Amino acid sequence: MQLALRQSFRGAQPVLVVTRKFSNRRAIGDPLSQAKIYEAQLADELILVDLERTQHSWPVLLETVENVSDALATPLAVGGGLHSFDQVQALLDRGADKVILNTAALDSPQLIDQVASAYGAQCVVLSLDVRLQSGNDWRVWTDSGRIDSGLHPLTWAEEAVKRGAGEVMVTSIDRDGSGSGLELRLISLLSENLIVPVIASGGCGLAQHFVEGYAAGASAVAAGTFFSQRDQNPMQCRSHIRNAGVSIRLEV
Repeated sequence: MQLALRQSFRGAQPVLVVTRKFSNRRAIGDPLSQAKIYEAQLADELILVDLERTQHSWPVLLETVENVSDALATPLAVGGGLHSFDQVQALLDRGADKVILNTAALDSPQLIDQVASAYGAQCVVLSLDVRLQSGNDWRVWTDSGRIDSGLHPLTWAEEAVKRGAGEVMVTSIDRDGSGSGLELRLISLLSENLIVPVIASGGCGLAQHFVEGYAAGASAVAAGTFFSQRDQNPMQCRSHIRNAGVSIRLEV
């Protein structure tokens, strides 16, 4: 779930949005209402990312996390603009189960060590936003896909895992919101070389794309646009995955 802000007579309010290639935002609803729907449909985990990443959106994010965690039992991973241990602590205090680190982890890699040392590797999700380069290889981009870090995803992921990252979530910027399928070659590369679970994201447009992601080695597949703008829900998708021979739970 991606979080943006909209103005109302009550001030800034959170709204879930979907994107395409990390831009072209489209509002899809209230975060808590949508989260309740996803929990009822057996989503294994909810991922909440603040797209605004400003001093104005920060208190709104904290309030949203607290409201969602109070109302639901589904594990919650939260990120978007985190740059300090104090911010991580604030999210965990309000019910987040994991934090997602992206740009800040590259700018200050020791933040990974600090969070993992205090709360364990299971608390740290490294987020990799990637683009395929002209040389048929990938690069990690930061600042919501605006800055080329110059690093290869595997090189950076291996360092982050050594520092204590317990999961790696990889998102293809070019496939985001496209429904064209996941970046399978990269998912395979990461899954084969990392000792932590890989979460595949960016591009799911069919239930079959989830199956392909698992076949490529992903431990989990994350999707937003697929569930909010198509005639699909997590329970239907789960049944399709199970029918394809992937071991996945069908009920609580």
